[in-house]
Amino acid sequence: MIGHEALSVVEATGRGVQGFAPGDLVVSTVRRPDDCPNCAAGESDMCLFGKYTERGIKGAHGYMGQYYSEQPAFMVKIPPQLRPFAVLLEPLSIVEKATYQAWKIQERMVWEPKRAVVLGAGSIGILATILLRLRGLEVHVYAKTPTDSVHAAVLKQLGATYESVDDHPITGIKAELGQIDYILEATGNSTVAFDAFAVVGVNGVVCLTGVSGGKSRIRIPSDVINLQMVLGNRLAFGSVNANRRYFELGVQHFQQAEQRWPGIFERLITRRVPFDEFKSALDRRPEDIKTLLTIATE
Repeated sequence: MIGHEALSVVEATGRGVQGFAPGDLVVSTVRRPDDCPNCAAGESDMCLFGKYTERGIKGAHGYMGQYYSEQPAFMVKIPPQLRPFAVLLEPLSIVEKATYQAWKIQERMVWEPKRAVVLGAGSIGILATILLRLRGLEVHVYAKTPTDSVHAAVLKQLGATYESVDDHPITGIKAELGQIDYILEATGNSTVAFDAFAVVGVNGVVCLTGVSGGKSRIRIPSDVINLQMVLGNRLAFGSVNANRRYFELGVQHFQQAEQRWPGIFERLITRRVPFDEFKSALDRRPEDIKTLLTIATE
């Protein structure tokens, strides 16, 4: 059974369960640990052995059903006022981790980032922009989406700039913007990832969150990238999944962002589809940011 992003309502709790009661809104996390040291420390997103399971993705059923059972340790309680958009918490947790980890890594030096670039204007790219704007960064987003799209309008509301890569190739943004302190890649395109390595600024960091499939081969300016990475103390790292810490951060940032940009998260939910019309949810439309499948109304 698929479905790793879900907002659910507690129907019943087992004997001795504390902290949850029938009627509570919850979002359950995705990954379940194996017996590696990182998993034992509560960081299954940093699993060493790779024998973890993931709800709806790997070795465990997901949430696309009327009911499921779960352990309290993997459930995050949601304040009622967040109900209209709390289903976005799982994708938000992905960029929560990416952002937290980038800033943690950069404690290796005095780092005062001012300008960030987000590659991709889907839900991950927009959620990343929200977090970066909350941190006070100047944010520039690049993607294939037209500049008159709803995606661009949402980014404008956030105070970010948006450009189409058809007019502004990634390889040229260093000349356009100057120093780029942080790049988050959310496209899943390996060519874009290597382009990012070549344009990030001195002491800058690139975080890859997109998953690329296939066996594509490309030509890259390897000498230039190698030289710049060494002489400029540049860094690139990958980030996958998220543990409970990042879900809890997401709940906090939901509330902060809603205060600053009222209604911003509901703008990301562009379609709600009843379960009996699920096939239409699979038809990707140009105006789609996030499509929700509604299994139950209450």
